[in-house]
Amino acid sequence: MLHPAFSQYVESLHPLFERLTQMAPVTIATLPKDAPSQCIYLFSEAGRHLYVGRTRRQSLRQRLRQHSGNSAQHNQAVFAFKLAREATGRREPGYTADNSRKTLAGDPGFKQAFAEAKVRIRKMELRYVEEADPLRQTLLEIYVAVVLKTPYNDFDTH
Repeated sequence: MLHPAFSQYVESLHPLFERLTQMAPVTIATLPKDAPSQCIYLFSEAGRHLYVGRTRRQSLRQRLRQHSGNSAQHNQAVFAFKLAREATGRREPGYTADNSRKTLAGDPGFKQAFAEAKVRIRKMELRYVEEADPLRQTLLEIYVAVVLKTPYNDFDTH
């Protein structure tokens, strides 16, 4: 049995999940000017849900620029970095010099895959639901990732 304090948060997740998944998708280019600052967002492609994230201290627009902007670095564009790892066959993070984030970011083939991943993300379907409470936001991100089985969320440290 869940503690009542935690249970209140858990019970609020599914209605937010429903609002998120039922939203008509937009793209980064068609994001409305009144998009929320603090929210959960979901990237999908060809009807397949791929990645869920959240904004905490910046606007959704700013966070999306970090995911997909030409100048976004590997520590900002985490989703694009994962897509580039997959495209180059270097899926597993490594802590050796050969497979470190810094080494990969400097590799010309990986750089190209990373740039292509950011372009791909700009074309993806995007949905979002406003949530300002940081605890509910954290739980909702996990809830959405688990329910939709988003393949690029692993909740491991980067």
